[in-house]
Amino acid sequence: MTESEIRDTEWVTAMATTEPTTGSTVLPGVPPFTVDDLLKFPDDGNRYELFNGSLLVSPAPIGMHQRVSHRICRILEDAALPAGVEALPTVNLRISDADLYVPDVAVVSVDRTETYAATYSPEEFLLVVEVVSPSSRAQDRLLKAGVYAAAGIPVYWRVEMDEGPTVYVYELDGKTYGPPMAHKAGTVADLHAPFPVSFDPADLVRRRG
Repeated sequence: MTESEIRDTEWVTAMATTEPTTGSTVLPGVPPFTVDDLLKFPDDGNRYELFNGSLLVSPAPIGMHQRVSHRICRILEDAALPAGVEALPTVNLRISDADLYVPDVAVVSVDRTETYAATYSPEEFLLVVEVVSPSSRAQDRLLKAGVYAAAGIPVYWRVEMDEGPTVYVYELDGKTYGPPMAHKAGTVADLHAPFPVSFDPADLVRRRG
């Protein structure tokens, strides 16, 4: 991915800045940051991502966000996943030396996982999932849809918890995603790409038992 593929508009520049952390964290390196810089950052509870060398910082997810991510992993693992892939939470997607993203859930190469590598490349992904939170709305709805499409990732799910929840499914059409299909709570989402899986989005937030 190059800068020309994801235009650095004023909106993106304003969004891709370091937000305050909960403590006095000192980050190694100086802007613009590289992926190698980011991988040296301390584990301070924040999620750090890079867009064209600028930091995107998100706080630790709330409990419901984690419930949804965990349920999606279980649903994907229970589905008929193709051989050689698995569903994992929060893996590092390295697109370039200045671009790294951490989707909430991803279906990735088993072989890459077993190398103990710190990052995955785009061709090792079949699916990425973002669970939208108040701190990530603009990123998940606009920026990441463009980034993931430009990287060639076949399918992107965006989960809007405030909508029931609703799962928006984007499928790659050439070099961009087509308009997303919305799957609302209370109805079964019967999906076929990149592999068959069916579930009611309501199950993502429902209590067990």
